Amino acid sequence: MFPKNRQPTHPGEVLWEEFLKPLTISQEHFAMHLGGSWTQPKVSEIVNKKRRVTEAIALDFADAFGTSAEFWLNLQAQYDLWFAKQNHEQISLLPELKVVGL
Repeated sequence: MFPKNRQPTHPGEVLWEEFLKPLTISQEHFAMHLGGSWTQPKVSEIVNKKRRVTEAIALDFADAFGTSAEFWLNLQAQYDLWFAKQNHEQISLLPELKVVGL
């Protein structure tokens, strides 16, 4: 079991370690398969955690691998939220809510 405070895995790492690498698909081949505006450098940026997985990217990955777009977006959201929490200053609970017992 992973500790609760560990940094979540970036979707680019999941893309590489769980999909491309085991299937022996190069980043270049994957970019060609996706077509359109996809290039090897764009795939590389995602794999190397330099680019976020957007809704459009998640839809492309879902189509290519038979997953859901939500799978990819949830990975990205968990990753982003973890970093936001690292820089977040806790705000105290409103006094009105303390009285109610929330």
